[in-house]
Amino acid sequence: MSAGVKRDLGPLGDFHDYADHRDAFLGAVLDGLGRSRKTLPCKYFYDAYGSRLFDRICTLDEYYVTRTELALLREIAPAIAGRAGPGAGLVEFGSGSSVKVRLLLDALAAPAAYVPVDISREHLLISARGLAADYPDLTVVPVCADYMQPFALPDLDGAAARLGFFPGSTIGNFDPAAAVPFLTGLREALGPGSALVVGADLAKDPAVLCAAYDDAEGVTAAFNLNLLRRINRELGADFDLSGFAHEARWNAAASRIEMHLVSRRVQAVTVAGRRFAFAAGESIHTENSYKYTIDGFQGLAARAGWTPVDAWADPDRLFSVHYLATA
Repeated sequence: MSAGVKRDLGPLGDFHDYADHRDAFLGAVLDGLGRSRKTLPCKYFYDAYGSRLFDRICTLDEYYVTRTELALLREIAPAIAGRAGPGAGLVEFGSGSSVKVRLLLDALAAPAAYVPVDISREHLLISARGLAADYPDLTVVPVCADYMQPFALPDLDGAAARLGFFPGSTIGNFDPAAAVPFLTGLREALGPGSALVVGADLAKDPAVLCAAYDDAEGVTAAFNLNLLRRINRELGADFDLSGFAHEARWNAAASRIEMHLVSRRVQAVTVAGRRFAFAAGESIHTENSYKYTIDGFQGLAARAGWTPVDAWADPDRLFSVHYLATA
């Protein structure tokens, strides 16, 4: 478990900081680029600039995920609140700008606290302060952490139970074999008597999917390429961003969208004194986003020890939201 730092942030509750250090970032980059099929972890997309770019992606016409899930949450928030009951402590994993959670906070009866968990420290604190100002009677306790790794959730004194919230299509970033232990870890972290509200993107026309991850405005391309910019800035690398192109691919056999950064030419890059050669057309695989059926996702959740209670989808069957409970 990571060693955290707790700080008093005045109007917010205590700030719990488990953020990765530079050494962890460097180790992940060197490991990924050293493989025969180069990869980089998608969690490192989210520096402050990357988080702002993702907020823009969520407003794009092609990116159906956010608007579809928001519409669905507006409809089902009362049902979720009824399931959760009064006095719940709400924990959001990958809170970002904390937009969707407001629909739950408005529906829940006297929520005991809100714990936003995010890897991007600056973005997390800005969002947490804004939400605390808009909900002055709510205790907001931000946690800067990589929620893919074990960390300690803060004690939520007075909470009747913990309600986890994992919106968007982030569960799709895990391959199914890794999604089961991840969901198991959330169940263990939230504790007995808890529940989890999780969004899962649904399989659909590949043309719709590819457009969502390669928009005409080029925002997703900038988001992907910003990972190289971050490596240059924080790790002293010498990536030439003009030498790489963003590419979204549909992998039908795995039911997933893949994001790649493709080398436009033969070139070499140096990171921390190590040289990495690229052939023309060689790619760095930066993200997967698996797409599910409702039954398929419920089966996955059951293997992680959750009991599927409710599942909702929009009329066009683009996206689903699931309510899972501990046994």
